[in-house]
Amino acid sequence: MKKHVEKRLSYLYTGESMAVVGFIIVSFLLNKVYPQLQLYSLASFWLSFFLLEFLLVQGSIYWYSKWRRLKSESTSVTPIQMVQRLKKVQKWNIGLILALPFMFVIDVLQWFPSLPIGGLSIAGFIYIFAILEYINYFHIQLSYDNSSDIKYLLKSKRLKQACLRKDFERVEGSK
Repeated sequence: MKKHVEKRLSYLYTGESMAVVGFIIVSFLLNKVYPQLQLYSLASFWLSFFLLEFLLVQGSIYWYSKWRRLKSESTSVTPIQMVQRLKKVQKWNIGLILALPFMFVIDVLQWFPSLPIGGLSIAGFIYIFAILEYINYFHIQLSYDNSSDIKYLLKSKRLKQACLRKDFERVEGSK
């Protein structure tokens, strides 16, 4: 069982880390191949992209800390210091999520009437994806990519609480 959990945690932290790198490459190529999108000229793109990357890095660190603890101490319980740091960082995430609509308004005002609709649409998609990642990490698990998760979903007919949310409750309960 330990090997199975170890493999799963390794999959999660490497997947999130690869997504961080992959999205940087995709954004560069997208901007290079489709300059008319004017992605790199949009403040809303940069802040949305930063938020998504920031969340993915947090996820990578979270899953890595669980994996490392399982390897060294035979428990995947997240260290309290890590949970406390992520709880503080959660406030930054919320601040960025709340600031982003203003960046879209600024971009619309700055670029009107020649709005780069394609670039704004991509920035909007990234923003929505980042919000879903935030929910997935900090509130409700939205990703069900293995048979155990799918069985739970079919049996209980409800979404799971996010692992990090459980860690927050565990740490709050121990105070």
